[in-house]
Amino acid sequence: MNAEKQIATIPAELAGLRLDQALARMFPDYSRSRLKEWLLGGAIVVEGGPAKPRDAVSGGETVTFQPVAEVNVRAEAELIQLDIVYEDDDLLVVNKPAGLVVHPGAGNPAGTLMNGLLHHVPSLVEIPRAGIIHRLDKDTSGLLLVAKTLTAHTALVRLLADREISRHYLAVCYGVLTGGGAVREPIGRHPVDRKRMSVQQDGKPAITHYTVKERFAAFTYVDVSLETGRTHQIRVHFAHRRHALVGDPTYGGRLALPKGASEELIQALRQFKRQALHATRLAFQHPVSGEMIDLEVAPPKDFQELIETLRRDMRNE
Repeated sequence: MNAEKQIATIPAELAGLRLDQALARMFPDYSRSRLKEWLLGGAIVVEGGPAKPRDAVSGGETVTFQPVAEVNVRAEAELIQLDIVYEDDDLLVVNKPAGLVVHPGAGNPAGTLMNGLLHHVPSLVEIPRAGIIHRLDKDTSGLLLVAKTLTAHTALVRLLADREISRHYLAVCYGVLTGGGAVREPIGRHPVDRKRMSVQQDGKPAITHYTVKERFAAFTYVDVSLETGRTHQIRVHFAHRRHALVGDPTYGGRLALPKGASEELIQALRQFKRQALHATRLAFQHPVSGEMIDLEVAPPKDFQELIETLRRDMRNE
């Protein structure tokens, strides 16, 4: 369903600007690229006729604007149980379990978070990426933000780009960290294995901050916050520092069993088949109401049991 047609007059103070620049200021609920696409496609007309993005405006022109709802998603709606921790008319936040793929793809055409979201909110078919603002890897658990309207989607994408959405993770890594710090290493596609990411000097800037929550005999429990959001960023940065996340099948290498570990800990490490990473906290300004939304969820049972096993192993040394 398309949004209602809008008719507006270009304000005199915008005279001299390019049309695409003027439209971006007049309709801030939509991205500039989307407005340009609609302009080129004829969904936006000026004085009743077509216009080009680079045309200069004089002020006073009448703009007729028909926002186009595009079907951006090919996934089918499926009834999938979702753990929704916050929802209103504009957005929702879901606590994704480990093992649930976010987007359909090769090998995962169905049974994904997106399929479940489309069943829960059918109108998400009209929103880019079904409203999903950021992503979590399949085996990472925790909070994920979803926009329910085009207006909210545009605003939240901008907040994310401006680094105004706070994302905190809990992780368990190999080795004993002496203190907190930051990893500032660019990340790009691995030159040989295209399914992996790696630190590359010509990659995109990536910054990961971390603080120590708890130290164990051969592991560290950390709180991690993202300044940027590159693919696999936390996993790549910690592996680069030779502190790979426990259980990481992609960046952790072969299972390393520490000397003197209890039989209980050895079994726990062997059975933990995913990266020990949980998106625990999400904080941002609501794009419509302006209120601060600050949500936090505890790690799932397997993660908590791993921490408890590490604590017992530490006490029994």
